[in-house]
Amino acid sequence: MKHLLGIGRILAFLLLAMAGAPGSAQHDFDAQRRGMVDEIAALARETAFETGKPALDARVIAVLGKVPRHRFVPADQLGAAYRNRPLPIGHGQTISQPYIVALMTDLLQVRPGDAVLEIGTGSGYQAAILAELTQTVCTIEIVPPLAREAEERLRTLGYAGVRTRVGDGYYGWADCGPFDAIIVTAAASHVPPPLIQQLKPGGRMVIPVGAPFLAQQLMLVEKNRDGGIVTRQILPVRFVPLTGKH
Repeated sequence: MKHLLGIGRILAFLLLAMAGAPGSAQHDFDAQRRGMVDEIAALARETAFETGKPALDARVIAVLGKVPRHRFVPADQLGAAYRNRPLPIGHGQTISQPYIVALMTDLLQVRPGDAVLEIGTGSGYQAAILAELTQTVCTIEIVPPLAREAEERLRTLGYAGVRTRVGDGYYGWADCGPFDAIIVTAAASHVPPPLIQQLKPGGRMVIPVGAPFLAQQLMLVEKNRDGGIVTRQILPVRFVPLTGKH
């Protein structure tokens, strides 16, 4: 009996040591992230006809290969963290498909020093991607528990400079703007006028537009230097709906 107990203690110690040491789990996540990046690059080539982009910006690809997506998904989704698909994060919301995150980020053409607004913080993954590209990122989430969790997660992972708030993203965040780029991670029936107003001349917005859970188009909205608006459809997408009093 004592002998068995001793073996049990040794096994428990070994398991504890393995859990606390840099082990295969982390290496597996690193390998999965590299595989995700390779798949994104391949999809960019396959969708070049629709997007006009056979390759994504090398900076965006590098950031996708750096940010730990597994830290932004629920525990029960860890095994799927680097699969190229959206995942549920609770409260009827999702973390977007990695390829779509990459494409939308690429379309924004974020430069160091740009001010960027994100509508729909979710788990904070897109905000972290943006924070790797520029210093000023403001993000709005309408679901209070998600907003609080994302704020804590971003701070823990070293993205304390990201400004977060709970609110209706339709109306933007005027006090944080104006913005060089705006990204909307939920589908709207139309491009919200307040977001157009908060976009700087020369700025770019990427937003899915269409009916909830039906046909939607990813739209690139560009504001000319004279304030004129030019829009372009990129490709069909499916996002959760933009919610709020509007």
